[in-house]
Amino acid sequence: MDQTTNMNSFDLRTPQNTPANNAPISSRAQAPTIGSIQEEDLDRAAAASVFAKNPALVAMMQEKLGSLVGRSSGYVESLPAPVKKRVTGLKGIQKDHAKLEAEFQEEVLQLEKKYFAKFTPLYQKRAAIVNGENEPTEAEVEAGKDEEDEEEEGAEAEKPEAGESTMPEDAKGIPEFWLSAMKNQISLAELITDRDEDALKSLTDIRMEYLEKPGFRLIFEFAPNDFFTNKTISKTYFYREDTGYGGDFIYDHAEGDKIDWKAGKDLTVRVESKKQRNKNTKQTRVVKKTVPTESFFNFFSPPAAPGEDDDVASDIEERLELDYQLGEDIKEKLIPRAIDWFTGEALAFEELDDGDDAEFDDEDDDDDEEEEEEDSDEDDEEGGKPRSQQNQSECKNQ
Repeated sequence: MDQTTNMNSFDLRTPQNTPANNAPISSRAQAPTIGSIQEEDLDRAAAASVFAKNPALVAMMQEKLGSLVGRSSGYVESLPAPVKKRVTGLKGIQKDHAKLEAEFQEEVLQLEKKYFAKFTPLYQKRAAIVNGENEPTEAEVEAGKDEEDEEEEGAEAEKPEAGESTMPEDAKGIPEFWLSAMKNQISLAELITDRDEDALKSLTDIRMEYLEKPGFRLIFEFAPNDFFTNKTISKTYFYREDTGYGGDFIYDHAEGDKIDWKAGKDLTVRVESKKQRNKNTKQTRVVKKTVPTESFFNFFSPPAAPGEDDDVASDIEERLELDYQLGEDIKEKLIPRAIDWFTGEALAFEELDDGDDAEFDDEDDDDDEEEEEEDSDEDDEEGGKPRSQQNQSECKNQ
């Protein structure tokens, strides 16, 4: 993701304006294969090994190379005065282009707000049905049916028996709607722990609103629960006042609400007990202390931008980028298509992003399969577990 690193604040272009990588379009570079490496390249491989073992040396060289970026080769300065004048004129034209780009981005934002106002009544209808305040109309139910539903209704006798549900027939609304939707959204599912689930079952709605200045706010609404007293917990993403190169909005920072945890119910910490023995009396005591732990609710305590002397700046920047992407996923994916995430249908569209890669197989796969079969035969003879089964087991556990 293209970003300009500033140690006092974190730059991140919005996804719709950020290229997937920084490689030039004309680049034809590709990773070398083993067969393409010549003997004279072995010295380079040895040098690479040295760098791998000396991260400090690599950091020093990167800093040196970084200081050379943007330096002129002297060509432009050597141009005749009339040619320099034309170059300056092109810069003036480019400034006019930048102004139009900024206007374009502003109009796109206003268009997003216009349609968001049209989406909002639909989100309100959804919330009312999810929380059991209203029932969908017959027209809405009919519109929601697809061809498979109609076929199933016409062949009811052929339908396989569904598993027994523990949910009562008179259940209100759609219980655990948002928790189920979030658990199907991969980036969010990774944040949700088993301890979080009981609290997230009380989640009644997730809303979004635009700020007056560039930025947006995510609002999580909760029913009364055993964990905290907040009725809503929000997180706000702020952009800079000035736009970036190309007129795009630049992400600055995020702020989350303070969660008012009930006594002993803070899911972002855990209690550790440690026994201590008195050297003189030999008596023992148990000391308890709270330590931070993984939890979805850490999402509302976003990391701060690193300072100039921060030794772990790169780690914090990575966390900031991840935090921003999570906010975008909720805003652009989860909220607009919550029902598709609840049913799991949205996962099929997520997989389409990797469709191009799925069409190609590694050339070595066949060879690997043959080797695995040979190893499997050997393992079977020795009474061991076939390697192919081991690999499958490892994949399932990953």
